[in-house]
Amino acid sequence: MCCSSELSEESGQATVEAAFLLPVVSLLILMLVQPLCLLYAKAVMWDAAAETARAALTSSDEEELAAFARRRLAAVPDAGLFHRGEWEVEIDGMEDTLVTVSVRGHAVAMPLLGTLASVSFPSDGEGLILEASVSEPLRPSWLEGSYDDWVEVWSHARSVG
Repeated sequence: MCCSSELSEESGQATVEAAFLLPVVSLLILMLVQPLCLLYAKAVMWDAAAETARAALTSSDEEELAAFARRRLAAVPDAGLFHRGEWEVEIDGMEDTLVTVSVRGHAVAMPLLGTLASVSFPSDGEGLILEASVSEPLRPSWLEGSYDDWVEVWSHARSVG
């Protein structure tokens, strides 16, 4: 019965190891979840700002463009980990040659990881601040003449052809 005494000395070792490792592994997974959620939200914000800046070529109505951006931002879940509250969409430079679209929102930091998240993301009283800004030219620099000049050229070309 020498085998049974060796077996009884090691019978609880796996349980003790699991009791130590499970909380550590869970904490490591949680530490990866918050940054991934925030990076996803930032990627969607940047994409929505870029699409809105490109859409400014075809529309000068800022309210319509802001609504367009908010529809794109609906891809971010309205959960505190990703985003909380209303999106702030600001469109500048519609009269100039360069339009800038800025999107701002807030997310809630996880309780244990709030300190680490605040290192990467600024925060205020509402939570972590998420911001994305994109500037796009309304017209390429090589394009000469006004919109009316181009309409005249194309209407003349269509009447000749």
